[in-house]
Amino acid sequence: MKQVVQNYKSGELAVLDVPVPGCKPGGVLVRTAYSLISTGTELMKVSEAGMSMLGKARSRPDQVAKVMQSVATNGVPATYRKVMGKLDSYTPLGYSLCGVVEQVGPGVDDVKVGDLVACAGNEHALHAELNWVPKNLYARVPDGLAPRHAAFGTVGSIALQGVRQGEPQLGEVALVIGLGLIGQLVVQLLVASGVRVVGVDPDPARCELAERLGAAACGDPSSAAVEAAVAELTDGHGVDQVYLAAGGSSNQPVELAARLCRDRGRVVDIGKCRLDLPWNAYYEKELDVRFSRSYGPGRYDPEYELEGRDYPIGYVRWTERRNLACFLDLLARGRVDVDPLISHIADFDDAVETYRRLKDGELKAVAVLFRYPEQAEEGEAEAPAVAVPAVRRGTPSAPARPGNAPVRLAFVGAGNYATSMLLPHLAEREGVSLSTVVTTTALSTANAQRKFGFARATTDLDGVLGDPSIDAVFVVTRHSSHAELTRKALLAGKAVFVEKPLALTEDELAGVLAAVEESGNDRLQVGFNRRFAPLLQEARKRFGARTGPASLRYLVNAGRLQDGSWYLRQGTEGSRFAGEGGHFIDTASWLLDADPVSVYAVAPAGNEDLQIVLRYPDESTAAISYVTTGSPGFPKETLDLVADGKVLRLDDFVRASVYGHKRWVSSRLPQARDKGQNAELAAFVKAVRTGGPMPVPLESLVATTAATLAVQAGLAAGAPVTLARTP
Repeated sequence: MKQVVQNYKSGELAVLDVPVPGCKPGGVLVRTAYSLISTGTELMKVSEAGMSMLGKARSRPDQVAKVMQSVATNGVPATYRKVMGKLDSYTPLGYSLCGVVEQVGPGVDDVKVGDLVACAGNEHALHAELNWVPKNLYARVPDGLAPRHAAFGTVGSIALQGVRQGEPQLGEVALVIGLGLIGQLVVQLLVASGVRVVGVDPDPARCELAERLGAAACGDPSSAAVEAAVAELTDGHGVDQVYLAAGGSSNQPVELAARLCRDRGRVVDIGKCRLDLPWNAYYEKELDVRFSRSYGPGRYDPEYELEGRDYPIGYVRWTERRNLACFLDLLARGRVDVDPLISHIADFDDAVETYRRLKDGELKAVAVLFRYPEQAEEGEAEAPAVAVPAVRRGTPSAPARPGNAPVRLAFVGAGNYATSMLLPHLAEREGVSLSTVVTTTALSTANAQRKFGFARATTDLDGVLGDPSIDAVFVVTRHSSHAELTRKALLAGKAVFVEKPLALTEDELAGVLAAVEESGNDRLQVGFNRRFAPLLQEARKRFGARTGPASLRYLVNAGRLQDGSWYLRQGTEGSRFAGEGGHFIDTASWLLDADPVSVYAVAPAGNEDLQIVLRYPDESTAAISYVTTGSPGFPKETLDLVADGKVLRLDDFVRASVYGHKRWVSSRLPQARDKGQNAELAAFVKAVRTGGPMPVPLESLVATTAATLAVQAGLAAGAPVTLARTP
């Protein structure tokens, strides 16, 4: 996708091709229709970026103070590298837009795919084709409100919060200093509240516009006409409120506010103007100086903005999200009109030229919008699809190994699963040498070496990948690192055993397959162990071949996670189902001897339960119920396969049965649950030793991973997702 960025060191503006953001839990992925340029805040940033280093320092004395503190703490060289690194990087622009919801993340139930929303935030409502926006930073657009008008939602919320801080009442008189974009909106909001308004701005065109939008009188700040208008409207007492919506380095606005405000009046700072308060003037009138913090309560609170924790309405009536919804409502009802404020609409591809024209003064504007490619009309959108990438193998580069030598293994990661479910099966296995263990912490590395007899312990991953004596690498780390570590190990020519999931995104999966194609190394196994479980293997053999479509039901009583589990970190580690759902999809596909062609997923509101239906080429179906709300006393996994007058039943890898012409039931004596880890490891080691095929074809691993990723896409779309095979 494309996004507008700026290099603060050089001042360069560019429209870059960047990856599409993922749709994380607690938010939505929005395709932008219109985004608004803040001709005040954004142009200030653009202008600062074009200054010399001395000019930048003079414009941001607060940042200079931080630099000096860093020098005192870390020294000049380290501080210089840190500052230059931060300056010489691309930063985004934009914070107000309107777009269409393209994907809905877990935990969001107030909008659906296709809804029109207004979005806020200088990290989430950027000038980009797609943005991920957390739930407290968007609001649905009322029916009938044009997207280009809804794109004003954020700046409208800023103006609305400023007006709320002034506490206007019917019949009062207000002075608005600065009639740029925010000032024009403040004028209209005050008029809508029954307040008579006087506006101040040195630009006659802006004064005329404010009068057309409802101001009683407007003029230059040095004009006697402004003071005369205030005296006439207030019987000489002065205005009840002053709203500072001006920028710049002049102290004139705060001095004018003191002169024209009544005794014990209110002065509200909305913009970023100089505030050297004349003490005598403010003291003698006992003026109430207030600040308006951006969009409203919740701003800069990460628990509110990022984690979606709302403030109770009984304690905080107007949060930033409720301000956003309120402003959209005012627009929809015609109480505020933003159309006269739109000076120019530019195509998004012309963003750099538009900023240049604004900066150089060639384009005089109150508000400028970027227009993005038109959205598809409702009902015309294509059915969602997830690509199943084709597997392409280049020229093999992995060196041959002596057939009689032990298989030398390296483990990357030595957490609970590795030390309880994998290493005990490998430590005493004949023909296996535990060569090296790699972790990020020295102590966990030392513990694994002591317990399982690794010849070497290290934190140097590159050293292990570069060691020609290592035959295979086990990737048993947290989910977010699996794809990248697998890619590196494949490029290094190693056979790879990676715990599920193989990848958390389509891009990660594509990266792994690119490594296969580049290196010719397809020696990969994902830890889908259930197909290797002896009890399930025997039940499948007893069931036999089938001729017609099958129906499979798989109940996974997953249960609730303990507080603090890293599985709950969905923002970085993916959803819980993305982490372990591949197990169940792989088992179903193995039993049905095919890869799925479509996925449909639904989830009840308020919990993590999932209902997933997989469809296969021969019209077989597999329904997976992945639930967290069941009883912990009930078995975790139960499975039924029905076809051709036969039924296969698996009870939590303890018992199995097959009903057909003959009945087979496994031993009823209690036995340990063998979910296939030992047999899977034996098959992997054998494949590495002999050079034979991997235990599971790479095409099947890719198909299962793509189907797992499609579950999230299906939840967002509320429709079946086609698994499209790429040529």
